[in-house]
Amino acid sequence: MGEENKKRLEQQLWNIANELRGKMDADEFRDYILGFIFYKYLSEKIEDYADELLAEDGIKFTQLDCEKNKEHQEMCDAIKEDSIEQLGYFLKPNELFSVMAKKGNTQSDNFILDDLSQVLRDIEQSTMGHESEDDFEHLFEDLDLTSTKLGRTEEAKNKLIAKVLYHLDNINFELKNHDRDVLGDAYEYLIGQFASGAGKKAGEFYTPQEVSKILARIVTTKKTKLRSVYDPTCGSGSLLLRVAKEVKDVSSFYAQELNRTTYNLARMNMIMHDVHYRKFDIKQEDTLEHPQHKEMRFEAIVANPPFSAKWSANPIHMNDDRFSQYGKLAPSSKADFAFVQHMIHHLDDNGTMAIVLPHGVLFRGAAEGHIRKYLIEDRNYLDAVIGLPANIFYGTSIPTCILVFKKCREDADHVLFIDASAHFEKAKNQNFLRDEDIDKIITTYRERKVEKRYSHLASMQEIKENDYNLNIPRYVDTFEEEEVIDIDAVSKELKALESEMKTTDESIKSFCDELGISAPF
Repeated sequence: MGEENKKRLEQQLWNIANELRGKMDADEFRDYILGFIFYKYLSEKIEDYADELLAEDGIKFTQLDCEKNKEHQEMCDAIKEDSIEQLGYFLKPNELFSVMAKKGNTQSDNFILDDLSQVLRDIEQSTMGHESEDDFEHLFEDLDLTSTKLGRTEEAKNKLIAKVLYHLDNINFELKNHDRDVLGDAYEYLIGQFASGAGKKAGEFYTPQEVSKILARIVTTKKTKLRSVYDPTCGSGSLLLRVAKEVKDVSSFYAQELNRTTYNLARMNMIMHDVHYRKFDIKQEDTLEHPQHKEMRFEAIVANPPFSAKWSANPIHMNDDRFSQYGKLAPSSKADFAFVQHMIHHLDDNGTMAIVLPHGVLFRGAAEGHIRKYLIEDRNYLDAVIGLPANIFYGTSIPTCILVFKKCREDADHVLFIDASAHFEKAKNQNFLRDEDIDKIITTYRERKVEKRYSHLASMQEIKENDYNLNIPRYVDTFEEEEVIDIDAVSKELKALESEMKTTDESIKSFCDELGISAPF
């Protein structure tokens, strides 16, 4: 499927979302439209899979009567066993998306809300007691078909849902014919579109694709495969999936997310991108207070944590291996460095981590200054500091930076500073990084290039002399000298202008005298 067709699919899905949303908030309707797209994906996936298994029998999955026909029941049982093992879930033929869509849009007996709720529960329950249980548990809990947001009466709710299913049913995802990322990318596009309309809430679950590309390319530098990638604040999972695009293969994805709804979205997003359920492990919990991958180490770590979030900073954490060696905890009012410490603890010796943070982490003092100094002077883990333009994130206009850390640095004597804050394109409500801006950052990082007014390799001594303050203007001088003004030349120009004006005034006076009118001066 070409780029043009992919764009068409994205636009079709977004048009459906816009047409059917009505008065519902974008972030509320998001859960319904994305949930139903996911349900349709699961339906098409299992139908294709079952049809392949049934090919020798000359029968299609949709022709099976798994309720009354004994022979068909045996076939269904065999397909169920296989599909749960391979796909992680099972749907009966009469539970497929297309069946529900058709029933909801018949002239009579078209009430489907109860049946639909049961189908979504059945998908989750089909995984119970199996490896995939954690990946499907409560996955559809945000699709509340009883919510008054869908309509004041049961009939109104049913009508809206039936309409959504009808429009989606008319789009053939053609899973067998497409590159595995086509539908996943369209899904990602929808998530981004909802994020751009969700204001401040968007920062909770979505990293703009341009920023994701930078982080992903940094942590995959000089690598074609990754054993593992981890995101401790994964949101919708877009960062993890972006990393996967930069290499041939990622063996395992690990992540944690605090927000329940966003956690569900991340799991759906992974499955929609055809990441097998055995390859990802996403947990729902507070990363700083209740880490879920305690003793694991990861080859690549990426994160866009909530900026300057509050956390407990409980003294008990001083006994935690993630924080104990630093001697101080990040302040309770700003958890930025707590996330850094958490990620460094999980970073493997051959790994790279890249994290997006507010500029304050570069220069704030007290405990943060102490932690910053320890990371640079005692551990020598800081590899690069990259300043990004302001107003490129949804919901906040503050300028941000990327900190890159490695435990085994190739250039252990320098820290690379990049000031990319002036390299962007301005859009109506937001700035964005162009491909050339991204390429320039990555090339500069990978080649450790020094460029006037853009990048600088700072020695450890230089950073020490700046008292471990990493504020980028201390290292990258973006000051441009103003052009020297030749006062004599300007004076001559003024005299020439004055002479021209005198000649012009005389001409005007002459014309006025001829016309018998007063001159205007």
